[in-house]
Amino acid sequence: MQEPSVNVLGGALESCSTAPMTGFFRNGCCDTGPMDRGLHTVCAVMTAEFLALSKYLGNDLSTPRPEYGFVGLKPGDHWCLCAGRFLQAHEEGAAPKVRLAATHAITLQVVPLEVLQLYAAD
Repeated sequence: MQEPSVNVLGGALESCSTAPMTGFFRNGCCDTGPMDRGLHTVCAVMTAEFLALSKYLGNDLSTPRPEYGFVGLKPGDHWCLCAGRFLQAHEEGAAPKVRLAATHAITLQVVPLEVLQLYAAD
């Protein structure tokens, strides 16, 4: 039996969003596994500034892509971001807020807890 996933605060990993459905496994949680090479583990609250930065960097999260079942994100949506992209956004001054209770503990291998706490939404 698989152990329950843990968040960056040491508690049970909470759901990030089911509307829109997020997560590497599209189960609403920022869970991860061996196939998740991008480490989609940061539960972030989208902002216009972050969405613009992501588009500029080549990952357009705001445009709907119906062929992939992707509705496109808007400010206020919660989404599981790649840990590396979150850190990059922090370094660029455009990081979104983060739901710590819904951010997977493995994120701490990429982003220090102190950095995540600067953007805590919960």
